[in-house]
Amino acid sequence: MAHAKKLSVVNELAKLEQMEMPEKVQTYLPIEDHGVIGDLHTVALVGKNGTIDWWCTPAFDSPSVFAAILDAQKGGSFSISPIDLDRAEIKQYYFPETNILVTRFLSEKGVSEITDFMSVRTEKERTTHHEILRSARVVSGRETFVIDCRPAFNYARDTHSLNFTSKGAVFDSKDLSLGLSSTVTLKENGKKGAQGKFTLNKDELAYFLLQSGDPDKVELRTELPDISGRIFNDTRDFWRNWVQHITYRGRWREMVVRSALTLKMLTYQPTGALVAAPTTSLPEGMGGSRNWDYRFTWLRDSVFTLNSLLRLGLIEEGTEFARWFLDRIAESPDGRLQPMFTIEGGHQMDEYTLDHLEGYRKSRPVRIGNEAYKQQQLDVYGEVLDAAYLFTRKRGGAQYRGYQSTLRVMDWLTQNWQQTDEGIWEVRGGQREFLHSRLMEWVAFDRAIKIFELASVPAPLEKWRGIRDTLYNEIMEKGWNEKKQSFVQYFGGDAIDASALLLSITGFVTGFDERMIKTINRMEKELMNEPHLYRYRVDAAASDGLAGTEGTFSICSFWLVEALTNAGRLEEARRYLEELFTYSNHLGLYSEEIGPTGEDLGNFPQAFTHLALINSCLALDAALTEQRIS
Repeated sequence: MAHAKKLSVVNELAKLEQMEMPEKVQTYLPIEDHGVIGDLHTVALVGKNGTIDWWCTPAFDSPSVFAAILDAQKGGSFSISPIDLDRAEIKQYYFPETNILVTRFLSEKGVSEITDFMSVRTEKERTTHHEILRSARVVSGRETFVIDCRPAFNYARDTHSLNFTSKGAVFDSKDLSLGLSSTVTLKENGKKGAQGKFTLNKDELAYFLLQSGDPDKVELRTELPDISGRIFNDTRDFWRNWVQHITYRGRWREMVVRSALTLKMLTYQPTGALVAAPTTSLPEGMGGSRNWDYRFTWLRDSVFTLNSLLRLGLIEEGTEFARWFLDRIAESPDGRLQPMFTIEGGHQMDEYTLDHLEGYRKSRPVRIGNEAYKQQQLDVYGEVLDAAYLFTRKRGGAQYRGYQSTLRVMDWLTQNWQQTDEGIWEVRGGQREFLHSRLMEWVAFDRAIKIFELASVPAPLEKWRGIRDTLYNEIMEKGWNEKKQSFVQYFGGDAIDASALLLSITGFVTGFDERMIKTINRMEKELMNEPHLYRYRVDAAASDGLAGTEGTFSICSFWLVEALTNAGRLEEARRYLEELFTYSNHLGLYSEEIGPTGEDLGNFPQAFTHLALINSCLALDAALTEQRIS
């Protein structure tokens, strides 16, 4: 970046004043046509067309300032692109081992590119000050660009004022301000937005710095080339230094590292909490009601993620989240675990709809908040204890506070494990005895026993062993359907559910167990759209209380790879894994689900999918290596 020349504003300004500014036509990019940049507080989605169409600031769960992905006309966006974008071939890639995004435009006139990133704050402070840096550069030839920044504060509900200076433009709303510093002259677009047009020759650059801050406190900058160069280097070094701590050196390392970088971006640095996804209401099925807000911290998703990062040698993330989690336990009067929290640890996430937004490709509703926080999800105890066991082994033990907190949680579970719940899929059709919940309760007791045995710390181990053994027998007797020759979704039912794959992944049964093999075979018959799995078929047998359909569930597809690996079916597992890689987007990113024609569905990028990719790669790589050695 630093070696190229700055935009020749003086030579071009007179020409540009006379050029007609084209009206920006808002459309919906496919979900998969996006890259992601972030600063460990929030992220922005950057489309292949050079448009930022999703950004919440100052945090993941803050109201949006750009939400064109949820309403192309009202949502707000920030675009930089060649004036004849429709004639360009577009490539997008990450600067190696970073989350710095480069969007490249190739045309007969030459090659140009936009570089996007957010500067990472190493200090763990909560602040409204965040910044997106964007630069336009011509690699060869000559190109005219159009810039258009039109924020829509508070999910397009708040008005704002707009003021221009020689340094750029300032947008002021009642709760937040944005400052757009620019080396290009900007003017109003007639809709309280700032726009400009500029031409660059080979090796010339234009710079843009978008900062958020408290109202009336944003200061525009003049030394943008110098600032951009320094911050670019610092940001590049931050991500690369972090990647150096990844100890995995096996097969598919590039996909594993990209998934790890994505999971790190979904971490809220001030608290160590992780969001399930940084977006809301991207539909799981077009035109249906399965549109949810995922910008919160599910214990399940978080501990799954931490398990993956710990297996890669990333201990710091586990330490930070452990502190956050212990604080949540301390807030519980009896050791009961709420399934999800805000990134700050808040307990309430009331759900309501934004009826003024039309939704992605007019697929309403647009929801913010998530009432699943009120549900009982008994599986989270197992996921938490499994992570605690892995973390304890990695660290060689735990502090006294950790053991006391574990005892409180296990005391509650000891008294309540027989209750029904809404389960891992957060159904809204009533509670049941879900097999997966019972399995993870078994995991909770099993891992708690091992944690306290490892440390020789007092605990009611015999009582826990008795409940663990009872759970084992119930799962084997009530969770097995003789007619289906498969484990099923809930006790007494006959619906097939991909979460049963975790029976072997958690070590409840061996991967070679006859019932496990038959369950995999049944799933391949009933749930598979090769290489993908539905989590369950939405029908009467697996009613979840929701209307509409959904795509295949990507985490389940990667679970299948790991289960096949455990079963010794390595060739099949490897083929499925390689096929699944072809369904990532061009940057190696995954959403929650895959639609019937291969399109991404659901919130994006999805932590669940990326952590499952990591786990399946590690498991299959180890099995293939062992096979070759033996």
